[in-house]
Amino acid sequence: MLHWVVAGIGDIARKRVIPAILSEPRSRLYGVVTRDAAKGKQFAERVWNVLEGALQDKAVDAVYIATPVALHAPQAIAAIEAGKHVLCEKPCAMNYGEASEMVKRARECGKIFGAAYYRRTYPKVHRARKLIAQGAIGRPVLAEISCHDWFDAEDGRRSWLVEPEMAGGGPLYDIGSHRIDLLNFFFGEPVRVTGQLSSVVHSRRVEDAATVLIEYHGGVRGVVDVRWHCRQGRDEFRITGTGGVMDLTPLNGPFLKHGDVVERLPPHDNLHYPCVENFVSAVLDGAPLLASGESSIWTDWVTERAR
Repeated sequence: MLHWVVAGIGDIARKRVIPAILSEPRSRLYGVVTRDAAKGKQFAERVWNVLEGALQDKAVDAVYIATPVALHAPQAIAAIEAGKHVLCEKPCAMNYGEASEMVKRARECGKIFGAAYYRRTYPKVHRARKLIAQGAIGRPVLAEISCHDWFDAEDGRRSWLVEPEMAGGGPLYDIGSHRIDLLNFFFGEPVRVTGQLSSVVHSRRVEDAATVLIEYHGGVRGVVDVRWHCRQGRDEFRITGTGGVMDLTPLNGPFLKHGDVVERLPPHDNLHYPCVENFVSAVLDGAPLLASGESSIWTDWVTERAR
């Protein structure tokens, strides 16, 4: 049994992470960390207003870090050094240096450190990865990814996302990190990055659009275009090979198309559940993490070079 503390109970934690922990059979929600004690009591008996208090409790086995990006590294490192395993929201940190330190501390302390890149658990992503390895589209040469949405924190919700000191960046860090991570999952460690960031609609201190070109060993190029200024949403993910095209569009949908074949491979109803389940298996059984710290920090490497 893994006793969890969730640090930060914003939208994602309330809607996905906490329900995932509650339904995972070898997990127990031991407590939460929040500045709003009344809100915290809705989810757990034990509520701390600072993480340090929770880390002093020897019954705590694992911490889910669901706070703004600027807090990921200091909180994760504190938890690791207190003897806790850590599953951290994406991206791992504000930059590659911080992310690398998180991995280093976990290795030195003998603790499991993973990132919540839950799209790595999608059945269609695993199917696509297997088909690519089998040569279903020949040699992959180009991946084209776009995710467009409208976000400006006009209603005040998740306003920290437009504060560079807290979020690190705009859509590049938020929706872009997931897609960059999938490219790394498909093609390995990136070798070169070029990026263009701009603010053409919103007058915020973070970008509202980012376009990133990533090169991988073997000649694969990935183009990631993410935007917060489009009322018409887009969620495209295509991989072109010398012998065909594989289409995962929309990325968050159930369909995978390769050639004339269309497969339906829906994700779990709670997108975070397989991620939590995989982490529990890694801690209790020694199973490999789908999104380990070592693999996840390559997204931080990319975003740092794209800025």
